[in-house]
Amino acid sequence: MQEGTVGRADLRGDCANCFGLCCVALPFAASADFALDKPAGTPCPNLRDDHRCGIHARLRQEGFTGCTVYDCFGAGQQVSQITFGGQDWRTGPRERARRMFDVFPVVRQLHELLWYLTEALELSAARPVHADLRRALDRTRELTRLSSDELAGLDVGAHRQDVNVLLLRTSELVRAGVRGRKKDRRGADLMGARLKGADLRGAYLIAADLTGADLRYADLIGADLRDADLSDADLTGAFFLTQPQLTAARGSAGTRLPGSVTRPAHWATRL
Repeated sequence: MQEGTVGRADLRGDCANCFGLCCVALPFAASADFALDKPAGTPCPNLRDDHRCGIHARLRQEGFTGCTVYDCFGAGQQVSQITFGGQDWRTGPRERARRMFDVFPVVRQLHELLWYLTEALELSAARPVHADLRRALDRTRELTRLSSDELAGLDVGAHRQDVNVLLLRTSELVRAGVRGRKKDRRGADLMGARLKGADLRGAYLIAADLTGADLRYADLIGADLRDADLSDADLTGAFFLTQPQLTAARGSAGTRLPGSVTRPAHWATRL
């Protein structure tokens, strides 16, 4: 990230400038999302010496759907190139590698908050809290620049709670002007349900049928959209939607999306 700025491009994973941190630092268990077990700190067997994935073009076919829906929000290149100054975990001391793997999830959380704060500042209805949002964004950006030792000891959960207060206020301001808005369903368990025009903050929408749903001005922060059917749904104006959420869902050519995300490539072949 350049001094004084936070752009969307800075908050997307850039694997060419990362040392494959998500493929090493994070654990995964054999399941519908992963074909095998892998403990944290152990390289995935598909990771090549150049830090690229050896089956990247076949991840879904090989049973690694979980990899295709993951996004580090740019934390990988931040940790690799800024926090550790381009020092490869493969070639340095073991302690440096362990510290890099410990720091990566912390920075990932901070970058996710930067994504939400950046979007909140683009919402005109949230203007009454823009000054507070700007301060929170600046503070979060400062935290990403801490040393590896400082990041390892950071109480990122407490910072998330502070930011969440502002994000909830942002949501209230944006949705206050929506006529006929539906009952809040924040945190609701809606697995497998058919919903039309609901507020979906923090909702469990695993395999939910949202075909043709009007999701404009829906706050989707924390919503679990795994295998949710968004065919022909209208998400224009939906906010706090991330690329991993969208990639975990299903959709169609008729699904309308906000400009902050891109249409997943696998949608065309799965429907």
